[in-house]
Amino acid sequence: MKTEMICAGFGGQGVLTIGKFIAKAGMKEGKNVSWLPSYGPEMRGGTANVSTVIADEAIASPIVSYPDVLVALNQPSLDKFGPAVRAGGVVVINTNMCPHGIKRDDIMIIAAPLSDMATEIGSSMVLNMLAIGIVIGKTNVIKYETMEEDLTSFLKAKNPDLLVMNLHAIKRGMELGRQ
Repeated sequence: MKTEMICAGFGGQGVLTIGKFIAKAGMKEGKNVSWLPSYGPEMRGGTANVSTVIADEAIASPIVSYPDVLVALNQPSLDKFGPAVRAGGVVVINTNMCPHGIKRDDIMIIAAPLSDMATEIGSSMVLNMLAIGIVIGKTNVIKYETMEEDLTSFLKAKNPDLLVMNLHAIKRGMELGRQ
């Protein structure tokens, strides 16, 4: 099995973190992974995207041209990468930032107001965790337990309140992904 994924949005939305956490979880599960970030010179507000590949077999190239999964957190990212998603692929759309959506009938689209949902959970910082949850719920590319373990070791002492919100966001995203 091999899953090729692109996550894209504005800098500051946690796009690179989505790919990084999924890649780290894949490694912990003994899979082959690649993580290739791309971002503009701006720290926040510029464009950012990351290509992540999770595979049982060796990965020939970290470059993802035709993703199986696209997480688009803004309309420019959806416009740029949406047409390249493989038929039968999954596109996760943040409807708060993608007002025009995408017009394709050969892919599965999961559209939700991720920015609003993150705020309801308690912080805009968990938007990326909602997206991770959707990807896990829809594709099972990694296990929730692996993400929980990784996040807990990373945040438990540093920011326990954010840890609780992140885990809640992943679970909420998984519910969306399974619908």
